[in-house]
Amino acid sequence: QVQLVESGGGLVQAGGSLRLSCAASGRTFSSYGMAWFRQAPGKEREFVAANTWTDNTYYADSVKGRFTISRGNARNTVYLQMNSLKPEDTAVYFCAARRNGDVSYTRHAYDYWGQGTQVTVSS
Repeated sequence: QVQLVESGGGLVQAGGSLRLSCAASGRTFSSYGMAWFRQAPGKEREFVAANTWTDNTYYADSVKGRFTISRGNARNTVYLQMNSLKPEDTAVYFCAARRNGDVSYTRHAYDYWGQGTQVTVSS
């Protein structure tokens, strides 16, 4: 049974940092593409960052230079380091996995999803 479990969300002041983690189990995810999306209240789920199985990384323009996606040594964990947080980063953050190892900016391209973790940035 495939599971993606996010953790690390919370409440932080603007300018602060958080590190999100996504632990994947039930498969060997080293060959999967992994991504982070987020969804704010009343808005569509949007792409944040992604990491292909060959470690190419991609970022939304809104987070470029502030967020960093990476994988653990066992490659079954993916992280999102978020620095210089802004109130507009407030959202539920979701981890996603894509079997073909590639990544996409489109949520429908992903095969597995976590339940999400709340990030709230106060001004």
